[in-house]
Amino acid sequence: MSGPFRWLRRRRLMRRPFPPEWLGPLEARVPFFRTLSRPLRQRFLDMLKVFVWEKEFIGANGFVITDEVRAVVGATAVQLILYLDLRYYDRLSEIIVYPGAFMLPERTGVVLGEAKHWGQVILSWPAVLAGLSNPRDGHDTAAHEFAHALDGADGSFDGTPRLRQYSHYRAWASVMGEHFQALRQGRPVERKVLDDYGAKNEAEFFAVATESFFEKPLQMKEKTPDLYEELKRFYGWDPSPDV
Repeated sequence: MSGPFRWLRRRRLMRRPFPPEWLGPLEARVPFFRTLSRPLRQRFLDMLKVFVWEKEFIGANGFVITDEVRAVVGATAVQLILYLDLRYYDRLSEIIVYPGAFMLPERTGVVLGEAKHWGQVILSWPAVLAGLSNPRDGHDTAAHEFAHALDGADGSFDGTPRLRQYSHYRAWASVMGEHFQALRQGRPVERKVLDDYGAKNEAEFFAVATESFFEKPLQMKEKTPDLYEELKRFYGWDPSPDV
């Protein structure tokens, strides 16, 4: 869908009332939703309903897509772009949800989540719930995979999403590159903040760093402040609870 038509469609969707039956699952399953101020909650709900109605949710291996699944999975995606824009998910068209861990032909072993360059995010529903159940452990499968979707918004998974301004790219490359290499070398500071899986490549580093930014903000701000500042500048807000 081209830009003007997508914009008009989003305007129409924005006018539709928010489904009240989604509020219960959000209150029960999504901890950060309960912390939103009234104006921010309204922005979140507006973005959430458009995101959910735009994307195709597909159940795999017999899994049934319910309003709860749409609302909760959509919430994990919208959290990342609350201060950005829905356009960051323009390339994303399908969200496939499995009833548990799953196998993929190109991967070895079981998988909890995967993002595809052609516009799919694949998730295990139990992994989504596990990531939300402990919002301070640094592990959130859905946030990880939707970070990959943001990374791929410019057409490639390279660890650099579409930044807000052209002038931001130099600092981003410097800071992200330094901490990526430090994690690969096993430096203790980075390992206290970031999961070792982030050392696999630049794309995984960005996804892992995103998980930690939202789930371990105080630790990241203390141990790797420059990394925290780059992510804060991109995402547009400071999720640390002391702010």
